[in-house]
Amino acid sequence: MENVVLTIHLLLALALIGVVLLQRSEGGGLGMGGGGGGAMTGRAAATALGKMTWILAAAFIVTSITLTIIAAQNAAGVSVLDRLTDAPPPAETSTPALPDVETLMPPAAGDTAPLTPTAD
Repeated sequence: MENVVLTIHLLLALALIGVVLLQRSEGGGLGMGGGGGGAMTGRAAATALGKMTWILAAAFIVTSITLTIIAAQNAAGVSVLDRLTDAPPPAETSTPALPDVETLMPPAAGDTAPLTPTAD
């Protein structure tokens, strides 16, 4: 059931994208497009594509709500945190010892000790 609703949902999304892209730009949104003289009236003329957009949008919302309800029923009170606690604890790894801090520091400005050890 969930797969059928999800397939319908995806088809509705693609159809909605297609119908919106087919519509003529009426300007006003971003100041672009070529709207006619009647574009600024109180009620725009309802075109077939406009009606189809509303129908597809309503169907898209219905399938979205249906998928949400189905997912909530399938969850049945199982929390993601409950799933995490069932996992075995991670194995502890030993970390290597850090090197001595004195060997990492550069020599002091007044220190004239040789950089390489000399044989006595």
